[in-house]
Amino acid sequence: MTGPLISLLAFAVALGVLVFVHELGHFTVAKRLGILVQRFSIGFGPVVLSRRRGETEYALSAMPLGGYVKMLGEEDENDPAVIAAPERAFSTQPARRRAAIVFAGPAMNFVFAFLMYAVLFATVGAEVPSHEARIGGVSAGMPAERAGLQANDRIVAVDDTPISTWEQLSQAVLGSQGHRLRLTVDRDGSQFPLEATPELTDNRTIFGEDAGRVYRIGIEASRDWMPVSAPKAVVMAGEQTWSASVVVVKGLVLMVQGRVSPRELGGPIAIARAAGQQARAGARYFLTMLAFLSINLGVLNLLPIPALDGGHLAFFAIEGLLRRPLRQRHRELAQQVGLLLLITLMVFVFYNDIHRLVQG
Repeated sequence: MTGPLISLLAFAVALGVLVFVHELGHFTVAKRLGILVQRFSIGFGPVVLSRRRGETEYALSAMPLGGYVKMLGEEDENDPAVIAAPERAFSTQPARRRAAIVFAGPAMNFVFAFLMYAVLFATVGAEVPSHEARIGGVSAGMPAERAGLQANDRIVAVDDTPISTWEQLSQAVLGSQGHRLRLTVDRDGSQFPLEATPELTDNRTIFGEDAGRVYRIGIEASRDWMPVSAPKAVVMAGEQTWSASVVVVKGLVLMVQGRVSPRELGGPIAIARAAGQQARAGARYFLTMLAFLSINLGVLNLLPIPALDGGHLAFFAIEGLLRRPLRQRHRELAQQVGLLLLITLMVFVFYNDIHRLVQG
């Protein structure tokens, strides 16, 4: 299979799984509370394929970027069916029940990520940075590549000084002041010398913040896989889910503060490329990415923007404070504004994706 085809297939699988998981949260809680779910759809717009089981229609729709669960009374509170069976309508439920249904979607994304991390830790172990001075990857166009260094090479000496750890290698490069380094390289049991001159490059945090300039040659540490017991895997999965959620939230806060450029945002094209890369790297990498994307989806859906789950939850909170429902006209107007914001954001991230493709 070609690279673009793998990326497209990986993106379709990732999107389908994440949308299904999210909507399954809404669906499960709605059913549990006795709400009539009229349609469970993967995708928006015209229905392409559908099948009815019981009182619910399960559908695939034409626009694949999302999905929805349609409940009785959710769109039309004056529907005769609502009047005939108010106990089964979403709109007639107390605010706390409606909030539970809405919150269940993002919550399911976090649960899915936690389970995925737990399974991966328990089955394949945890990936940890290696302490060895072994190269895990070489950046294109950087001094290491020009010098001929390759992944899995082990550096045993710098300027004739023996080294054994990645920390020693890193400190030698960072403290080089741009002077040429003589590296003794061990490759498949054979040792030979190479020379590389570190270059002053921009240093950025994981959020894209400027962290000054440092000397680098363009190498990254190798990684090892550490076996993990089942109980430890559960604990680590919880920690990983929490830390990934914090990273996503912090990234959004920094973007609002202007400390991270909105150009760091990626859309479907960027996700498809990343999905293809991780799929080619192996199933464990693809599933790790899927868990992180699920957390992203959960966090983003909790933002208090009308048309997102967080916007609905904000409405319910206001309703609780006012002790009365918001007027339908006000809700509709807010939904239209929220939809316009989401469309604008989608256009912007598509522009970012296309700009990255053009710039290479």
